[in-house]
Amino acid sequence: MKALVLGGGGFIGSHLVTALLAQGAQVRVLERPYRERSPVLPAHPALQWQEGDFGNAQELHRALDGVDVVFHLVSTTQPQSSNDDPSFDVSSNLLATLNLLEQLRAQKQTRLVFISSGGTVYGRPQQTPIPESHPTEPTCSYGIVKLTIEKYLALYQLLHGLEYRVLRLANPYGPGQEANRAQGVIGTFLSRVVHDEPIEVWGDGSVVRDYLYISDTISALLQAASHQGTERVFNIGSGNGHSIREIIAAVEQVSGKKARASYTAARKFDVPVSVLDIERARKELGWQPKVNLSEGLRLTLAHIK
Repeated sequence: MKALVLGGGGFIGSHLVTALLAQGAQVRVLERPYRERSPVLPAHPALQWQEGDFGNAQELHRALDGVDVVFHLVSTTQPQSSNDDPSFDVSSNLLATLNLLEQLRAQKQTRLVFISSGGTVYGRPQQTPIPESHPTEPTCSYGIVKLTIEKYLALYQLLHGLEYRVLRLANPYGPGQEANRAQGVIGTFLSRVVHDEPIEVWGDGSVVRDYLYISDTISALLQAASHQGTERVFNIGSGNGHSIREIIAAVEQVSGKKARASYTAARKFDVPVSVLDIERARKELGWQPKVNLSEGLRLTLAHIK
């Protein structure tokens, strides 16, 4: 297999590239020039690192040459920053992805695996866990753009036969995740507690989220790349929810240190609970999360230390 990983220098991307190489794949990474190469990525003769802008049509065309599967992991925004500048979100993510789809029209045999957002595309849940059939009412531009890309994927499949899979991902965490980001609660909390730094919580800590260890995330991506069933959209999560307060308590337990948490005003776009129903992925992809929260925290902490 010849794979292109768009955003292969990031947290998820670097783990995916490592897994693909271990399977014997030829891997090309398209990554921004100013992005430092992740220390997780090994030097490997089957790995080609191409610096370029995902939004540049010529650089993207060069990256697509001869590949069998494209993993689209690029996002220039996060939920909060997307609401701050929706026009940038649309231009840098939606319009750039449309350019990718136009180029894939000429490569009929190339499959696209797209990472969407299980935490934002559904909005406020009417039921939990949330199935793929749940209404989609995003409360941030980030979720709207992710969902719109999903709709365009379906359109290009109808009109042009595009072969694609969408993974509506929960909150991934694990070794190599950057601390102190607006996303990545577990990595940030662990790092700050270990280094005796305070942590900031939006709201009262009651918000419940679904957290997925990185190795389980990667196994879902690999399964999606070869899936031959009729379903195209999959929730990928742990199937379990934990509140922020529960995460803080678990971090304290695994680290043996007391967290210094402060609580600020809740964000308007944060839904109270997001836990994904993963039964479709179990049945169709033959995928099952294997690393529970306590084990994932232990592995992440070992990497931080």
